[in-house]
Amino acid sequence: MLLAVAVENTRTLVGLIFEGTVKRHWWVGTDSRRTADEWAVLLGGLLAGEAPVSGVAVCSAVPHVLHELRELVARYYADVPSVVVEPGVKTGLPVLVDNPREVGTDRIANALAAVQLYGAPCVVVDFGTATTVDVVNPAGAFIGGAIAPGIETSVDALGAVAAQLRRVELTRPRSVVAKNTVEALQSGAIFGFAALVDGLITRIIAEQSLDPSATTVVATGALAPLVVPESHQITRYEPFLTLHGLHHAFTRNH
Repeated sequence: MLLAVAVENTRTLVGLIFEGTVKRHWWVGTDSRRTADEWAVLLGGLLAGEAPVSGVAVCSAVPHVLHELRELVARYYADVPSVVVEPGVKTGLPVLVDNPREVGTDRIANALAAVQLYGAPCVVVDFGTATTVDVVNPAGAFIGGAIAPGIETSVDALGAVAAQLRRVELTRPRSVVAKNTVEALQSGAIFGFAALVDGLITRIIAEQSLDPSATTVVATGALAPLVVPESHQITRYEPFLTLHGLHHAFTRNH
């Protein structure tokens, strides 16, 4: 059983993968103050009663958390194979950008999984703390993408600076044209981000001269279910895309 840990800025996805299938998964809050020992206690509670861990794969968009996870792997999982996805680790995915070390390893894991699952070319949209739109060209290389604020990030920021606005539940409103402030905020968040993503994808496909019928657009991330039904460009939804990417990286290195 492979233990896969994908750390985002506000949430961390923990999964157990057996023969390429995610058997169990948990979302936990990302806390940069959590030590390796605290991670061990947390994971020990989640994994209680599960099959023994035979390997560990990790990626992190938060450098301090990555440091603690290295300690966790070295001290608590030293007896099993492990891989930390970072620059220099073999993934089989060429990264053709100005500075490959700047690219978040979660974005690389997502792109790797998308190519393995759906082939190239493809576009990956990750709805997390940030909304990332990443591109794999027809040759199977990661060529970059776009980064926009995340849905929750935008709503929180608006509530913090606008005196008469507040944070609202992120759910689909009755209509685009809202009759009250709560649904107006929901409309802007849900329909607005669907339009943002659709617009970026349309521009990407045109700029890169991709064939729309041959380009898979796959969405992932904790907030993806809010937007996917409203998008005209997203063709696949894969909630565990990052975990699949970690599985492929682990397999390639072991």
